[in-house]
Amino acid sequence: MAGVLFDTSVYINALRRRDTSVFSQTRVAAVESASEKGGLKRSENKPLYLSAVVLEELYVGALDRRMKKLLAKFENGFEQVIRLLVPNRSDWTTGGQILSLIGQKHGFEAVGRARMTNDCLIAMTAARCGLTVITHNAGDFKLIAEFRPFQWTKIKL
Repeated sequence: MAGVLFDTSVYINALRRRDTSVFSQTRVAAVESASEKGGLKRSENKPLYLSAVVLEELYVGALDRRMKKLLAKFENGFEQVIRLLVPNRSDWTTGGQILSLIGQKHGFEAVGRARMTNDCLIAMTAARCGLTVITHNAGDFKLIAEFRPFQWTKIKL
């Protein structure tokens, strides 16, 4: 399965710009992906997937009826095309093992945040499915990639 998965930060930044078009996007025209070795490669016209973890984070911030309705439609669209990804048992256990290694190397305060757990689940699901994570906030994904290689890229605002 080759494709891309947007981290929550991509959707949040679009919302801050009052751009909801990202919620109707089903493919990504071109991305450059970073590997654990820092190399870049270009890929074209890849299907977009949605992580249930990203969806959960978006629902947390959905404070009005309009946003909740937009997210429900968004979720349903990905579910209908079978591109809604839910972390499985190995994503959770591998994620826990990686967070432990990050804590040992960089200090446990670095993994004490819920965001790091969620980013690790997003990364493990993407790695298992052969997807590239696209994010605005690369810090956590860079740390995770030290211990479990996967494709990711940071995009600019």
